[in-house]
Amino acid sequence: MNLSELSGKYSTDAKCHELLKKLRWPKGVICPRCESKKIFRLSAQSKFECGKCQYQFTATVGTVFQDSHIPLEKWFQAVLLLCEARKGFSANQMKRTLGIGCYRTAWYLCHRIRAAMIERQKSILGGIVEMDETYFGGKKKGITMADAKAAKQIVLGIRQRGGELRFFQAKNVTARTLAEFIKGNVSKDVEMFVTDEFMSYPYAAQRSGVSRKHKTIKHKETYVVGNIHTNTIESAFSLFKRGVMGTWHKLSAKHLPAYLNEMTFRFNRRNDLDLFIDTLRHMITTRTLPYKRLIAA
Repeated sequence: MNLSELSGKYSTDAKCHELLKKLRWPKGVICPRCESKKIFRLSAQSKFECGKCQYQFTATVGTVFQDSHIPLEKWFQAVLLLCEARKGFSANQMKRTLGIGCYRTAWYLCHRIRAAMIERQKSILGGIVEMDETYFGGKKKGITMADAKAAKQIVLGIRQRGGELRFFQAKNVTARTLAEFIKGNVSKDVEMFVTDEFMSYPYAAQRSGVSRKHKTIKHKETYVVGNIHTNTIESAFSLFKRGVMGTWHKLSAKHLPAYLNEMTFRFNRRNDLDLFIDTLRHMITTRTLPYKRLIAA
């Protein structure tokens, strides 16, 4: 779907609400408070009323759309823009493109969409799986390279060749930490588990039960030996870094996981023709995100 098609199909608030209603309650409207199916439609107020508890509600109650003053038509346009932007879409771009009043409103809008871009059911990766780590953070003058690296944020990447991608923010790259991520995402029956020569990986592979399938590529010597390389995960890191440098420019450590979730959500669904609808389906089942909670320390 493109913006032209979107404007034609969902040009009014009523049409947008109707789609959200179908996505949230495909088998019929249910009261979000008491789960009763005895529901009446209040056409004059564009609401539903529960015949059991008299609770009045809409399809957006209890979701990330709740209490938003932005029209649903603009919400839908923002979702499409984030879905179609391979390297992300900044809040400033969103503000200018959709004519949103201020930057803070556009930033909050983008983060509420990102809150729904989370893989809720993660499958265990198999086949040939690559793992690597990278560091994010600006350059600092007047300090040693070791201190500069320690000040950066660590991001771990795991990717199955021809399959899914996972990004994680990590506190450190010790063997224990790496092993926990491997255990939670990589099958012990993996065909091959490939990393670079970083010293923690052999111990992490041993701790997580994949040491027999572990292969190492020594980047000081070469980048590819037959089928052994980490080019697949490194290309995913490259895409995210281009998003940081070219689109968002600056990320805080606190909100880094939200951007990682957005990138992996979109990357893993890059061939999905219904990505827009799939994202709306996640949004309508994601609980509300108050601004105070978003900016809380």
